[in-house]
Order: sequence, then structure tokens, then C-alpha cells
Amino acid sequence: MEILEKISYFVIPTILTLVALVILFGKKSYFNSFLTGAKNGIKSAVSLLPTMCALIVAVSMFTASGACRIISDFLSPAFDFIGIPKEIFPLILTRPISGSASLATYGEILSTYGPDSFPSLCASVILASTDTFIYIICVYFSMTKITKTRHAMPVALFVSVFSIFLSCILCRLFF
Repeated sequence: MEILEKISYFVIPTILTLVALVILFGKKSYFNSFLTGAKNGIKSAVSLLPTMCALIVAVSMFTASGACRIISDFLSPAFDFIGIPKEIFPLILTRPISGSASLATYGEILSTYGPDSFPSLCASVILASTDTFIYIICVYFSMTKITKTRHAMPVALFVSVFSIFLSCILCRLFF
């Protein structure tokens, strides 16, 4: 075990040294390729600003208006029937839209109910097994200028709902 630990100290420096040697002594102009990629990355980031601003404003309005709590209260009986605790509804509603909002909601769940509670365990598994699909679809499709997402949104919604349901079932079975 100690040998692997000592070897692991040298893996990243070795890789960085090899990359530097290839860049310095390679036959292609790798540095120019890097600069071209960086320039294209900056253009992409600037073109994404309107989409990002719209998403940030929408998430802020959604949480500040109380819509999240109203939807949670409305759906609570149905989700309670299928075994999803009502305490994690804010996470379920914010996770598809915003990673940072869902992390804040997750922190609130942990501080309110404790890290070993059933809602916190479910929230942990949900946070690890779902993604911000609305954010991803908005960013990637706007970047590629695709206006018709076809089946991307319904499939992503189905997978997210399935992941949430399965997460809660697995938490009941194993914890």
C-alpha cells in the first residue's frame, strides 16, 4: 500500500512533464492550437451570457416568489403516497434548473433535519444521481443553435423522475 502511495505522488508531475515535453519538442504547433481553443472558449462564454442571465433570473424568481413552496404543498400527498418525503420537494424542484440552487437547498435540508435523517439521505442520493437537465439543455442547444429539442426534454424529465423515485426506494431498503 505504501508503494502505491509513493507512486501516486509522482503520477501528476510526470504527466505534466510529459505534456510539456510534447508541446516543446513536438512537430505541431500545440501552443497555437491551445490559444485558438482559448479564443473560441471565450467567444462561447460570451455567447452564453444571455442564456445564463435568463436562467439565473428565472430560478431567483421561482424561489423568491414562493412558487416552490406552493408546488411542494400541492404535490405533497401524492409523493408521500409513493414514498418520497415532502421535506425534499424544494430539492426536487430546483435540481433540474440550477446546480447552485439545489446545493443550497441540500445544505438547508442537512442543517434542518440532520445528516442521518431519511430526508437527508434521500437528498444526498438524489443530488448524486440526477443532473440539472434544464440548464444543460438550454446551454447546449443554445450553443449549437438548435431550436427544436424534440425528445430531449421529455426523456430527461422521465429519467430525473425515475432517479428520484429509485433513490428514495433504495434509501428505504439500505438505510
